[in-house]
Amino acid sequence: MTRIGLGFDSHRFGPGRALVLGGVKVEHSAGLAAHSDGDVVLHALADAIFGAIAAGDIGEHFPDTDPKWAGADSSIFVARALELASEAGYAVGNCDITILAEAPKLGPVKSALACNIAKLLKVPASDVSVKAKTAEGMGPIGQNEGIACYATVLLGK
Repeated sequence: MTRIGLGFDSHRFGPGRALVLGGVKVEHSAGLAAHSDGDVVLHALADAIFGAIAAGDIGEHFPDTDPKWAGADSSIFVARALELASEAGYAVGNCDITILAEAPKLGPVKSALACNIAKLLKVPASDVSVKAKTAEGMGPIGQNEGIACYATVLLGK
């Protein structure tokens, strides 16, 4: 039996923070404003896993009203989602990530992101797809106000 999950996250840029995507620090003039480390990629991925097993969303498991998650490394969120999936008898088959950002240009770091995500998911890097798209100047992403991410995951028994 297989299950599919779709996750989404977005954050505005905020000063004085490092930009972290997929657990990798990416050179940029600003990071993402959030309660945790603001890693939209891992937030979307955790939500995709939670969704695939019908276990709610990241906000239910890690509320931004709880001070213990302030500045948290988002790999913790993915690890918890994987733990719940495993308890339900599922493991990751593959995942597909689409990052929407005008800047920074992500082509040079896509491979590093895929490798790190694969390590977190305990799958080969060939089972992780990372794509980067711009919004062609349209909307908040296109106006370079922040970054968004979609993640799809396939889980199998």
